[in-house]
Amino acid sequence: MNELIRINFDSDRPTVSGRELRDALGIDTRYNDWFKRMCEYGFNEGTDFYSFLSKTSDGGRPAIDHQLTIDMAKQLCMIQRTDIGRQFRQYFIKVEESWNSPEAVMARALQFANQQIALVKHQNAELSCTIAVQNQQITEMKPKASYYDVVLNCKDLISTSAIAKDYGKSAIWMNRYLHEKGVQFKQGDIWLLYQKYAENGYTSTKSHSYPGSSGEVHTKVHTYWTQKGRLFIYELMKADGMPPLIEQEV
Repeated sequence: MNELIRINFDSDRPTVSGRELRDALGIDTRYNDWFKRMCEYGFNEGTDFYSFLSKTSDGGRPAIDHQLTIDMAKQLCMIQRTDIGRQFRQYFIKVEESWNSPEAVMARALQFANQQIALVKHQNAELSCTIAVQNQQITEMKPKASYYDVVLNCKDLISTSAIAKDYGKSAIWMNRYLHEKGVQFKQGDIWLLYQKYAENGYTSTKSHSYPGSSGEVHTKVHTYWTQKGRLFIYELMKADGMPPLIEQEV
């Protein structure tokens, strides 16, 4: 189909410039006067046309122009009652047929769908970025549970075995470590603190009774750590680069 006049496809329906149509139809009447008279046939702005300022060819002040729907353009051509008017009317009918063909409708629908997909992808990217920032901010604001928090929430005496588990170690390993650090020594079956540490309230001993093989009752003394002693071990091991599991980076 040969183009008789430039068609604008930028909006949701094809339109044509009112000034260009008037010139193409060979109308000598001043554009503003001609268009005002044409509107008396019942055309409404926003439905049949919309106004805009167009650039003039001589670089002068912008002039008022109108983008007309193809339906309005057809009717204006018919009103002129001229051969050129009838020729343009047939041209606009073909433009409408082409615009409303199943292929054109499908192509526009596909284009719209692709635009929506691109928009959703962009929004998802922005949302992912926002969520990542918010997660970091939450992590920064949330106080990290420290070994001090765990200890301060516990008031009871605790065994060497339980403290050792805090570091992923055994009681045997912990006792040997504290002995090598000069903190404790073994007296018979019990570990005792050297005098340097014994007066700091780090430990407390408890006696446990148990029946012997002949029915007699025996007692055995066990050393337990106070929470103050637990923190002492914590500072000692942390200084040696061995923080408890709760403070180790995952």
